[in-house]
Amino acid sequence: MGIYPPEQSGFRLSLLLPQVENEYGSYFTCDYIYLRHLREVWRIFLGEDVLLFTTDGNQVQELNCGTLQGLYATIDFGTTDDINASFQLQKQFEPEGPLVNSEFYVGWLDYWGLEHSTVSIKNATKMLEELLQLGANVNMYMFEGGTNFGYWNGADYNNKFRPITTSYDYNAPLSEAGDPTEKFYALRDVISKFREIPVGPVPPPTAKFAYGSVPMTKYGPLLDFLDVLTRGQVVNSTYPLTFEQMHQYYGFMLYRTPLPQTIEIPLPLMSPLNAVHDRGYVLVNGVYQGLLERDNIFELNITGSEGDMLDIVVENMGRVNFGSCLFDLKGLIKNLTLVSTELTNWSIFSLAIDDAIGRGWPHTAPQEAVNSLGHGPTFYFGTFTSPKAQDTYIRLQDWTKGQLWINGFNVGRYWSERGPQQTLYVPKNILSENCPNNVTVLELERVLDPANPSVIFLDHPILTQKG
Repeated sequence: MGIYPPEQSGFRLSLLLPQVENEYGSYFTCDYIYLRHLREVWRIFLGEDVLLFTTDGNQVQELNCGTLQGLYATIDFGTTDDINASFQLQKQFEPEGPLVNSEFYVGWLDYWGLEHSTVSIKNATKMLEELLQLGANVNMYMFEGGTNFGYWNGADYNNKFRPITTSYDYNAPLSEAGDPTEKFYALRDVISKFREIPVGPVPPPTAKFAYGSVPMTKYGPLLDFLDVLTRGQVVNSTYPLTFEQMHQYYGFMLYRTPLPQTIEIPLPLMSPLNAVHDRGYVLVNGVYQGLLERDNIFELNITGSEGDMLDIVVENMGRVNFGSCLFDLKGLIKNLTLVSTELTNWSIFSLAIDDAIGRGWPHTAPQEAVNSLGHGPTFYFGTFTSPKAQDTYIRLQDWTKGQLWINGFNVGRYWSERGPQQTLYVPKNILSENCPNNVTVLELERVLDPANPSVIFLDHPILTQKG
């Protein structure tokens, strides 16, 4: 963070302030020993003359637990908060020194299944002008949007698990692709009333290209390629082990056990204690039955014969990274039951899907196209060629939910059915010119047009449409 005092002698002084903790007051422990330890570690490396600071929300409890003597206390708040009340609270903890809104929320993030978040330009500019009129220091969050590539989206937990989308566009002044938006120019105009702004034109948006439709070929069900996808040895355990116990922290794992009895009339496979973190795709002898979902779907009726293989592909949908529920285990974290029978004798496969695709699979190991219309976790592949590599957006309109790779790079999750995000941002640096670009899709549930699966590349994002 930079705090800028009035210019003197034509020079501008920028003070770089190291942040010791971020919104620690929102955590439940209120551990001052921990904060003192951090403070001392920083002092060992930086000395006594560097100003250290913390950031917390504008509530008394958050500042009580997130601040410490010797660490400058700043606050964060958005466009609907009361500025004067917020800064009065900061002054209770820092009677002298600058007013600092260290995370001024000019946008907000998106969650799967909820509407696209926006903060109006009117609200953002009005609040910014009021802040600057007070002489307050402001750090915008986010000033530029971004992308949660791969499995790197986070999640919140507020009575229910809420995973964040792949896009972190955030309705920010600079978009996910780094392009200036209308909000950028409006905020720039406000700043120009208080500070000189750089002379010259703003860099233009990057070029975007619509590569069009790319047909996809069904390669086969995930369960057919365990020899390629499994990392290390299969682990056998009486009871299921978590991702953490298997030393796999992101992505997918497979849990397998034989059915203990014949089920002619459908009986419920149950997650009585919210055992599935976060989504479990259930198959019996390779036939997709449906899914179990954290905080949402706790039982699924299945049939089968004694000894049939029950497979559950569990997807880690992102780790909780805010608040009091940071201890967020993944996988089958408790036992599953078949009616009242506890399932045991599990074989657990740690899946290294990214490693396999990074080596060129499945494009380097072609096989005959699979024509079955079965559902469940299934791989698809396709290619396209272009004389020029440019930023683009890929839409999986007739797909349900899954993961996408281009040239071995994990672009992220799509969830067309739930939305709001409908396109994934593809930066040009992962594309190749004048040679095939490999597109790999792991569809976890079903393709809506299985006879003609395809993806389409657009020159614009779609972040507001629900599936």
